[in-house]
Amino acid sequence: MEEDFKVIDNYLMVKMPEEVDHHKSVRISETADRYIMREGVGNIVFDFEDTRFMDSSGIGVIIGRYKKISYFGGKIFAVNTDARIKRTLMICGLHKVIEIM
Repeated sequence: MEEDFKVIDNYLMVKMPEEVDHHKSVRISETADRYIMREGVGNIVFDFEDTRFMDSSGIGVIIGRYKKISYFGGKIFAVNTDARIKRTLMICGLHKVIEIM
């Protein structure tokens, strides 16, 4: 799973799995938090290219990282969202606090 996390400049790139459920969300959150603290990244990019399913715990991952990063003036980005994932993010109101590319 570590291979799904990469730091480029001041950005933590997170390759989201095909299914984002409770079990995977816990691991994503913990790993992302380690990178935030260890590498001091200022922004996070969640890449949803392979994601076909995301439940509310996936929303929790994004909100939790948003709270940590925004405290330091950072931003969250969502890239490669298909129609279903984008709709989920919009319905939850996340488009107001993150940038959906």
